[in-house]
Amino acid sequence: MALLGLRAALPGPARLRGGGIPWSVLRTYSSASPKEKAARNAVCERTELLEAVLKARVKQLQASNVPEVMVNKVELAPLGSDKYQDPLGKAVAPGPTEEKPAASGQGEGPAQPSSWVEKLKKEMYIRQLKVEQKLSIAASRPALEGQAKAKPKGKAKDKAKAKVKAKKSQKNQKSAKAKVAAARSHAVSHSVYSPSKPRAVAVKKAAKAQRSQRVPGAKDSNQYKVLQQTILSNLECFLFLQQPEEAERLLLLYHSSPVKRRLLNISAYDVVMRSWARKGHLQRINRLFSMLESVGLRPSLDSYSAALECMGRNQSSPKVIQRCVQQLKKDGFHVDELFQQCLFEEDEKEKVLSAIRIVQPNYQLPPPPKPQTCKASLLPDFYSKEKMVSYPKLDFSVQELQERFQQQLEMELDNTVTIESVESAKPLTPQAIKARKVLATLRSQWHDSILQALQKSKRSMSRLKTASGYNMLYPYLYLLPDEEYVGIMLQILNTLSPQGESLAVLARELGSKVYNRYITQRKLRSRQLEKVQEIYEDYIHLLAKDSQPDEYLPREYWEKLVAEAGFGPSLNLKDCSWPYMLLMRLGMHMLELLVKAVKVPRNILNPRLEPKLIPVLYHIYSFRSSWQVGLIKPHPIFSQIVSDAAETLLTFNSSAIPMLCPPVPWTSPHFGAFVLNDTKLMRFVDGAVQHQMLLEQCPLVNLHPVLDALNQLGNCAWKINQPVLDIIISIFNDKGNEKLDIPPPISEAPRPPAASSNSSTWNKSQKHKFLLCKKKAAEMHSLRMDALYKLSIANYVRDKVFWFPHNMDFRGRTYPCPPYFNHLGNDVTRAILLFAEGKPLGPNGLDWLKIHLINLTGLKKKNALQERLEYANEIMEEILDSADHPLTGRKWWMNTDEPWQALACCMEIARASRSPDPAAYVSHFPVHQDGSCNGLQHYAALGRDLIGAISVNLMPCSVPQDVYSAVAQQVEEFRKKDAEQGVKIARVLQGFISRKVVKQTVMTVVYGVTRYGGRLQMEKRLKETEEFPEEYLWEASHYLVKQVFNGIKEMFSATRDIQTWLTESAKLIAQSGQTVEWVTPLGLPIVQPYYRSRSTVLNCGMQNLSVKTSTTNQKPDTVKQKNAFPPNFIHSLDSTHMMLTALHCLRQGLTFVSVHDCYWTHALTVDVMNQICRQQFVALHSEKILQDLSEFMLEKYCSPGRETRALWQKKLMEQLSNVPRTGEFNLKKVMDSTYFFS
Repeated sequence: MALLGLRAALPGPARLRGGGIPWSVLRTYSSASPKEKAARNAVCERTELLEAVLKARVKQLQASNVPEVMVNKVELAPLGSDKYQDPLGKAVAPGPTEEKPAASGQGEGPAQPSSWVEKLKKEMYIRQLKVEQKLSIAASRPALEGQAKAKPKGKAKDKAKAKVKAKKSQKNQKSAKAKVAAARSHAVSHSVYSPSKPRAVAVKKAAKAQRSQRVPGAKDSNQYKVLQQTILSNLECFLFLQQPEEAERLLLLYHSSPVKRRLLNISAYDVVMRSWARKGHLQRINRLFSMLESVGLRPSLDSYSAALECMGRNQSSPKVIQRCVQQLKKDGFHVDELFQQCLFEEDEKEKVLSAIRIVQPNYQLPPPPKPQTCKASLLPDFYSKEKMVSYPKLDFSVQELQERFQQQLEMELDNTVTIESVESAKPLTPQAIKARKVLATLRSQWHDSILQALQKSKRSMSRLKTASGYNMLYPYLYLLPDEEYVGIMLQILNTLSPQGESLAVLARELGSKVYNRYITQRKLRSRQLEKVQEIYEDYIHLLAKDSQPDEYLPREYWEKLVAEAGFGPSLNLKDCSWPYMLLMRLGMHMLELLVKAVKVPRNILNPRLEPKLIPVLYHIYSFRSSWQVGLIKPHPIFSQIVSDAAETLLTFNSSAIPMLCPPVPWTSPHFGAFVLNDTKLMRFVDGAVQHQMLLEQCPLVNLHPVLDALNQLGNCAWKINQPVLDIIISIFNDKGNEKLDIPPPISEAPRPPAASSNSSTWNKSQKHKFLLCKKKAAEMHSLRMDALYKLSIANYVRDKVFWFPHNMDFRGRTYPCPPYFNHLGNDVTRAILLFAEGKPLGPNGLDWLKIHLINLTGLKKKNALQERLEYANEIMEEILDSADHPLTGRKWWMNTDEPWQALACCMEIARASRSPDPAAYVSHFPVHQDGSCNGLQHYAALGRDLIGAISVNLMPCSVPQDVYSAVAQQVEEFRKKDAEQGVKIARVLQGFISRKVVKQTVMTVVYGVTRYGGRLQMEKRLKETEEFPEEYLWEASHYLVKQVFNGIKEMFSATRDIQTWLTESAKLIAQSGQTVEWVTPLGLPIVQPYYRSRSTVLNCGMQNLSVKTSTTNQKPDTVKQKNAFPPNFIHSLDSTHMMLTALHCLRQGLTFVSVHDCYWTHALTVDVMNQICRQQFVALHSEKILQDLSEFMLEKYCSPGRETRALWQKKLMEQLSNVPRTGEFNLKKVMDSTYFFS
């Protein structure tokens, strides 16, 4: 009876799956007897067997069909799911009447499913019914005492644990009934749906959950949060659309059921209150307060804020307002907290204040909190106000900066920027003119048909919402004008490559574009943009050359201006991010509309064919390794028209273009960079939330150094090196040049072998050649488009000054936000960038330019700086010839490691040396200083490893030490010994061991390369050596990688010890079911985002999309956590060193940017930057880095307060406490090392 009672309370898994709440969202209950469990487990095992049989049947059926299948393997929904169920959609919108988004291509075009799929569905359905019958019998069979059979081996222990958990969960259920007030913090114990028959997969999952060791509370689980976030996003949409009735209807759909209600948190009620507050409906808000009380939820500050705002709008009686204020205080809040903690939009703040002043006429807003000062041990004096420092100004007046801000704002408000391609210089052919006319006509027709399809889809959804059901996507298709959705879809169509693109990528792109425009609209509607505009106009006084000097950092000054602004909307919007799955679902719906609506006449290129309309886009499957991937490909007819038209306009998102004004300074993890475009402080993989949560939990004052470093990098102004850009464009338009890294056009691709039209008669060699040609053409198209984008953006900003706002990855490494064109790019991109600010060369500047040029050639790496300078003076004739006649002279610059940067440097040297006074010549040219195998430098400093420190130039030497040559020498000694002892491969390798062969492996060992990866690197290098016998490649690379690892072990003993310690610590942490976390010496919290990814199936009309999600409640991926920790930890140290250097360069008035461990500044200031760089490296490594890491991890993972510890905790404590010993190297020697960075 216990089980039957539970089934009445807890709906069956079939309904769960149908409605879409994953089983893992619910707390696991088990009140079944051992016999019942055994019966269910037996059925589950049979289910697994059945699934295996079905998969085999798939292959059998597939074999009898065409090779390029038009249906995904995801079509084979696991038992218990239904092709037409919507896991997330129905979780948000219960009810059986949900209408499916219009399925595209049903019965037309090549996306029609094959007959074997229909056959398979039938088989699966029949078998599924049989399994369900057995399951329901197994689940409802009463337990007969004393007749329980022996449990399967190995399960007893787990089941005992499950029993204990079951008792606990029952206890929780009782306490939940007893304490309604605690409902908010309780785990979800029920589904969102009414009971129905259980299905196999859900029962199987339940059994698995019972057996697992740790069952997370449902309210902590990521799926639960995603569902809550989806409901919240929908309510926010209705708030934005000013439809409080719809918002309340959705809320009531959940609130009215005790089971569904568990998915609502206080924020959901608050959003609906805000909707009614804007309309001034106090009665409705009172009703929502009563609803809160009925479910035991305590009103939040936002609840009271909405009520008071409504009262302010209605000018309610003092008695009503007084009662509200008293209730607020009774709930433990203070009136001041409304203005300190709530985020306001539009005139909400003013209305709340006016309500309070009705009962407290003299009430004044609380003063803004006093700015906190960062006390990082690495920056003892940086933030102290005793030493006032004036920061460098930009070379612009206030007026000029205001004009640039307006240009940037207009660009971001348009969302996209259309620019001329650099190919536009080519003359137009009659064929191109004709093709462009055809395209224009087609696009006009497509626009209308997409618009009709969208409106039809919206009508069908609005009809549905009047019934008991509710379509999740309904509000998201009303957020923007219809024309904008059509524009977004057409933009995707115009940029689709002839090779096609995966559905997942296109869906994400479409969903993201809608989201970004929605955020822009919200910022406009909430008047947040007006406030940003006002503050920015004052902020530029800090940067402009014609304003008073201020002793503030950009972040500090912005915060001061915000505090002084007082009234108006908050600069941060309330969190309204959409869950990743929702973004994907919206994108898929739009993609389906696009595929269905866009057609082209079949005879458009060949009038002899019949004038039948065919789809422009078609849906196919391709295999990538063992995965089957759905692709959207354009029809060859469309690709041909686009190719013939040779259009010269390119459209980009405004966030892909460099900023035309200084970026908005980062002041928190939510605010900074672009004026309107939403930018995250930390980049992360789609769907990951761990980093953002960690940043939000971190006190803001601890993030100040990181934010200030990003602001310093973003405030560097740039301009284009026009002479170099013009030469590059001329070569790009003249068939490119692969040697100079300028990709040739697709017309230069190798032609596939000419053979008979029937490809089935081709031999193996012909097929292989055909595939190679196809692959090469795809690669060439990709490289060509990448170069086209970079050069076209550079050409667009050729006469402008621009900025690159920065953000960072999860390790703290910094990156410019615009993705295509930036200083992290290749040789071509770096060559066309100059600092906008010029500085005279000074006494040593010209020498630094010459040394920089020789560094770029790669010719004198082992020579002293003085020798490099002398060599530059010797070849001055070649340098000047390259500068004067780059394409017609002796072309010395072309035979260097970095030819384009070398050419740009030749031109700068020529101009400077020919000027009347080279020391006074104003140079905009960036000079680079590169770390010498920077990862190993950090390891050697951590371990105070003397031999290692000498090898990577931490010790002063007269000439640079080359670690790669040293390792090659060590490996050669090992080889000689082995050759003497008769090892065959050692003899074969005689004369082949060089610096070039070992360099990549030595460089990447520090970043965690495995022996397998190292062997592949070696094989590649040996292949490049023509004389090396091919038959020995595998054996030789295997031998070499072993010797390289041994060589590094001998030379860097402390390095290997530290690497092993970090690896073992991470392994134990991950095995305990936790992720590896640490805090950098600058205070940035870091978490490794490697989990065992789980696929969620999105059931869509075109195909079922399997979306990988990594979530916090999943087990960590032990192998990735372990292998990635050493390189990630070192990356976090090199980013800390760079940020410290950036902050101190700012204090000294230097222009500074970095490409990870390569630091850039003006030729005049190279000496000062070098000194700062060394000082900060010594300061960083003078901290007890490994000791601090050990203490942090012991506190985090080994909970010292507990008396009893698990075995893994004891092991981990032992491992973490055993910090590697350090050597004798004196860190202060770095200060005098010329070649540390050079």
